Amino acid sequence: MHIEPGIVTGAKLVLSYATGIAAGGVALKLAVETVREQGAGSFAARTLATTALVFVFFEILPHFPVGVSEVHFILGSTLFLLFGAAPAAFGLAFGLLLQGMLLEPVDLPQYGMNVTTLLVPLFAIQAIAKRIIARNTAYVDLKYGQALALSTTYQAGVIAWVAFWALYGSGFAISNLASVGTFAAAYALVIVIEPLADLAVLALAKSLRGVTAPGLVTPRLHNAA
Repeated sequence: MHIEPGIVTGAKLVLSYATGIAAGGVALKLAVETVREQGAGSFAARTLATTALVFVFFEILPHFPVGVSEVHFILGSTLFLLFGAAPAAFGLAFGLLLQGMLLEPVDLPQYGMNVTTLLVPLFAIQAIAKRIIARNTAYVDLKYGQALALSTTYQAGVIAWVAFWALYGSGFAISNLASVGTFAAAYALVIVIEPLADLAVLALAKSLRGVTAPGLVTPRLHNAA
């Protein structure tokens, strides 16, 4: 997902910088906790993996311009379940930045908005996961309903932030509302696909239990908390 250039301009961009910095601050706090608990090497390896995957998701997987933004398969909940919140957050931020610097420099002024839109829903699924996944349950043992709840939380967060930026930048004209609605309807279809992707990836991870090198995935993937 990318907020299209020209939707938020001028002084209104200041808010996007503020929210982007705030989201980055939360990600940094999570990173410090992760490094303390699991080591700098593990955090760095998982961040590198998520950065590469995010870049591939944005550039290789199907993506379509719809309304005020684009529909992407971001697979935010998949990244969270495999690598943990902090590496997923940094991977999303770095992957987005890498794409902008190398391929889409026109998107760089919107970076604050886009990184906020990607990271805040990730923090939300971290909070939801603590509520709906028992501490004695490894992520590879999740049920469909739990995966659906995480994916729905992430996608709904993305839709909400895209709608906010579009309305904040361009107002409540009928044409803008229609563009927001079109994007929301199209992006909601991702909710149908992502839980299935989560369960497929988790099933593969479960079959590789004991084979995956320690430190390359979040410890919670194969172990209870």
